[in-house]
Amino acid sequence: MTLSPRNLARSIDHTILRNNATEEDIRIACSQALEYHFFGVVVNPVWVRRASELLAGSEVRVISVAGFPLGANRTDIKVAEAAEAVEDGAHEIDMVADIGKLCADRFLEAEAEIRKVRRNLPPTVLLKVIIEASQLTADRQKDAVNAVINAGAQFVKTGTGYSEPVTVKQVRTLVTAAGGRIAVKASGGIRKLSECLEFLEAGATRLGTSGSVDIMRHCGSAG
Repeated sequence: MTLSPRNLARSIDHTILRNNATEEDIRIACSQALEYHFFGVVVNPVWVRRASELLAGSEVRVISVAGFPLGANRTDIKVAEAAEAVEDGAHEIDMVADIGKLCADRFLEAEAEIRKVRRNLPPTVLLKVIIEASQLTADRQKDAVNAVINAGAQFVKTGTGYSEPVTVKQVRTLVTAAGGRIAVKASGGIRKLSECLEFLEAGATRLGTSGSVDIMRHCGSAG
């Protein structure tokens, strides 16, 4: 698969979710996003307002998280976290589903939680749902995708990066299950240009990585 550096960059959510990220780290990440034209910058909720200020007037979207990284928060906490992030300027929310419920085949309950988060966000805000695919069988991945679709989210996302790295097989499973009804974001351990191209070829339309700058430098040298 061939892809221009610009098109690759516009598929990347430049991610800085480290718990030790400082304000200077956020400033650098936002500056990198502007330089490389990444689609968005993913920050923890505490940094949304600052990222919004740094990226004001640009094409780079501010993305934040809810229930990250375990997905084990109470539903009302996830709802509040997502809504407050939007108030602070987030354009998109990546929420972690209740992974325990997905592993226990309690998909209707997981779906109900996602729906509550979705209903408390403006319609212009995209909701991406992390299902931690590496912890689910292929059949559970498919059922999880259907729960995400039924709940009204716009993306299903493979993982948080705190579990096993994303695989091409997982992406293909989610893309097939989605059937064009929602988009797929690949995330978790993506560090190489070759991996980005494989995931995009498998059907992902967005990539989440903290290795974005190195990937783009390799893309430039490869081109």
